[in-house]
Amino acid sequence: MERYETDILVIGSGLAGCAAALSAARQGVQVMVLTKDVQVEESNTWYAQGGIIYRGKFDAPEILAGDIIAAGAGLCSPEAVGLLSREGPRLVQQLLIEDLGVPFDLADDDSGALDLTAEAAHSVARIAHRKDTTGRSIEASLVEALRQDPKVTILTGRTAIDLLTLSHHSREPKDVYPPPTCAGAHVFNQATHRVETFMAKQTVLAAGGLGRIFLHTSNPPIARGDGIAMAYRAGARCINMQYVQFHPTTLYDGDERFLISESMRGEGARLIDTHGREFMQDYHPEGSLAPRDIVARGIHQMMHKTGAPCAYLDIRHKPADWIRTRFPRIHAKCLEVGIDITERPIPVVPAAHYSCGGVAVDAWGRSSLHRLWAVGEVSCTGVHGANRLASTSLLECLLWGTRAGEAASNAVKQDRHYLPDINLWKYETEPVDPALVAQDWLTIRHTMWNYVGLVRSTKRLDRAHQILRELHLEIDRFYAKAELSDSIIGLRNGIQTALVVLLAAREARESRGCHYRVD
Repeated sequence: MERYETDILVIGSGLAGCAAALSAARQGVQVMVLTKDVQVEESNTWYAQGGIIYRGKFDAPEILAGDIIAAGAGLCSPEAVGLLSREGPRLVQQLLIEDLGVPFDLADDDSGALDLTAEAAHSVARIAHRKDTTGRSIEASLVEALRQDPKVTILTGRTAIDLLTLSHHSREPKDVYPPPTCAGAHVFNQATHRVETFMAKQTVLAAGGLGRIFLHTSNPPIARGDGIAMAYRAGARCINMQYVQFHPTTLYDGDERFLISESMRGEGARLIDTHGREFMQDYHPEGSLAPRDIVARGIHQMMHKTGAPCAYLDIRHKPADWIRTRFPRIHAKCLEVGIDITERPIPVVPAAHYSCGGVAVDAWGRSSLHRLWAVGEVSCTGVHGANRLASTSLLECLLWGTRAGEAASNAVKQDRHYLPDINLWKYETEPVDPALVAQDWLTIRHTMWNYVGLVRSTKRLDRAHQILRELHLEIDRFYAKAELSDSIIGLRNGIQTALVVLLAAREARESRGCHYRVD
């Protein structure tokens, strides 16, 4: 079994992982970044459209903090929100704009100022953006900076299997280290089909979200809950897992869902029903610009009452050239399915979008597991509470990624580290039937969508528990004998993450934010 050693191991290459790696490398330590896709840029960040929070006119940290807490249904951590509100916009200016030169859109008045847009539940226009491909612009700039840094090694096509914990994997007696301690990860090399051991003095988990455990989601295929499953099995504390946010507006086209950015509603698009009526005023005074959980449930209730298959997002009142320039990716995607958004409203439905819970961390991204840090969507900083405010995710990734990279590098320099001998991997050779894997995934996704989705109840959650508990046992038996592959690793992680979300939802009996129980 091939063994690698590094100062800091970063699992995941989205904005949070890249920010952590860059911050650590600039402190002078060696960093390895692992990503399971062959393209290092592939991540939820790459698909982020709307933008990142900056500083609006007449804005202030206290105003931003108030908006975040209001959207989060009062369940946000005041300390985490205060940190994000004070330090986040400053870091956007220093790192993204001045250092990396991310090409955000500028205002039309020749002032050189950023073009700041509004989004739902924001009291002022404060969102910096690059048309409707903001995530791509930020990700590309960060990846380029990492590639030029001699302290950083990027390895693609690597699927993390499990975090290495000294209490579970090492050969040495338990009294020679402070358990529980993370020492790296077992990783599957997709090219060689072998397991590699990555030993690290500090490990940063930045493995992204879990949207793919639901039937309909805005997330790419990589977002299947790998990080949550690994952290949970290793014994790290996970919190607020019941709060899974459903984005109100994804393109209604067959089984796939394409995100229609919230910034479109911020720019004046209106939600209408099949008769052209703006129905969201029935559910909230802010109408189409209400918080995401309220808008998503409003669309769901309208569809249930009227029997309509979807709602519609109408921006036809804007000039056609402006629409094509401001939202080029959305315009092009809708054209692919025969919809010209300058002439017709967009059919939209809610879909699983973002996990507000995750691995519990402090202000520096430190988890409950010694030498393990978690950043980005896989973590729970307390910022989002019961429902995420639009465009806080990229800012949280940037801030906590940078802080975790700095803190982890300081720990490398100051602490004594023990890297033990690890038990060799035991290979199994039973072939994996792709039909079984596909069917198990369908069971997970249909169960989570129907019973643990936008609207929940005791009966639905109990039914989901019966189905997923039995499937979990079956997949564990299957995994123990199967020839290793990315698909079987993903299936094992998917069922584990689905159960974590389900169990949290069963315990949480109060409807709050994006956890809504009809009973």
